[in-house]
Amino acid sequence: MTSNKEYIKKEDRKTILLLCDDLRMHSGVGTMAREFVTKNAHRYNWFQLGGAIKHPDAGKVFDLSEDINKRYGIDDAFVQVMPYNGYGDPNILRQLLAQVNPDAILIFTDPRYWTWLFDMEREVRNKIPIFYLNIWDDYPAPYYNRKFYDSCDLLMGISKQTVNINKLVLGDKVKNKVIKYVPHGIDSELFHKIDENYDEYEKYLDFKNNIFENKDIEYVVFFNSRNIRRKAPSDLILAYRLFCDKIGKEKAKKCALILHTKALDQNGTDLNIVKELFCDPEYVNVFFSQQNLTPAQMKWLYNLADLTVLPSSNEGWGLSLTESMMCETMIAANVTGGMQDQMRFVDENNKWVELSADFPSNHRGTYKKCGEWALPIFPNNTSVVGSVPTPYIYDDKCTPEAIAERIEEAYKLGPEERNRRGKLAREWVTSEEAQMTGKAMADNMHRCFVEAFENFKPRERFELLKVEDRKPNYINHKLIY
Repeated sequence: MTSNKEYIKKEDRKTILLLCDDLRMHSGVGTMAREFVTKNAHRYNWFQLGGAIKHPDAGKVFDLSEDINKRYGIDDAFVQVMPYNGYGDPNILRQLLAQVNPDAILIFTDPRYWTWLFDMEREVRNKIPIFYLNIWDDYPAPYYNRKFYDSCDLLMGISKQTVNINKLVLGDKVKNKVIKYVPHGIDSELFHKIDENYDEYEKYLDFKNNIFENKDIEYVVFFNSRNIRRKAPSDLILAYRLFCDKIGKEKAKKCALILHTKALDQNGTDLNIVKELFCDPEYVNVFFSQQNLTPAQMKWLYNLADLTVLPSSNEGWGLSLTESMMCETMIAANVTGGMQDQMRFVDENNKWVELSADFPSNHRGTYKKCGEWALPIFPNNTSVVGSVPTPYIYDDKCTPEAIAERIEEAYKLGPEERNRRGKLAREWVTSEEAQMTGKAMADNMHRCFVEAFENFKPRERFELLKVEDRKPNYINHKLIY
């Protein structure tokens, strides 16, 4: 049995029905779900409707309780996953509400996947609350999501920007909600700096040699994200080529760019062709890591890197940055969304910058000073993009030239200074201020759940509305315009 003083017996725990990516998957949402579920398995029982566009295990139910007991020192965990094609529907939810009898629903990912839930929120909230771990990332404030946010009793924003957006969108309705900042958290025991005392040090060295094709590499730039347009991996390849040209061929031969992504993605660019087009193999070393790796193996890649770069034009959080910092690796990133939090921009009093309605984001570079582990890339161009479900969102683009400057800046620091700054990164990301460990995230969510349960009042099935008498505003007008 766990020694945690906050342990609650299985029969006394509240049950959370979790709706998001299957927590066994390696997506960012799946990874974070796995983190807060396992680290809260001594406080709550969990049943997940595990979504995927085409789930290979749809129709089955997986009981993860025994494995979690072994891994986390619990005797009576209850964690089950029901994989599902898509992200659910009213019928499956009604079935689970009857069978699982949860005390709350927790949704985690883009609200567009759950429109059906918000359409039936009166049916749900007259019995149990709806919690939302909100990953929305950018401005202009998405007022088209007001219905979604208003349908939730608890809103946990993963970034300071997201929290501010929630408040702006809800307006006067904020007073009826519990809105909290709950940043993503990484397992600090799993992700760490590797040295000669590491248990699998020889395997790590073999992995290193395979990645670099036995080349003598002294400086490594790393990218870990999906190959889609907004992540801008092709811009990074071009930026890396510009960096190599700047330092000269002989020095460039001892440098490398590793991209842990699919070189060909139907929603992205053919990076093999981009590499062929821009990178002379004589001196520009670009390597792809395309195999599925365990979290423990991902740690090897972060340890190979001197700098992790994420040039996304908008980003809810940017998990690869946090994992890098845990492994004492410096970061360079576009100043947008939740990536700002991880850079820790400070004001005139050296305090972590707070956001408000008057100052919603630092992407225009109002504050330049940040943590020494971070090299910010300020966007130089903003466009408004959108779709039918997402009518508008800022697309903050940074140039390949600006990315190349940051790659060169980290290179010129030298290994000793990079190591010093990397240590500062881990110290801060594990600090009480940052709250970016898996345990901190789980503890923060628990406190939010407790407050939301205390504040929850079942919604009435029917509401009486006062109708004010108003005289119609008649306007004389021609029959035809």
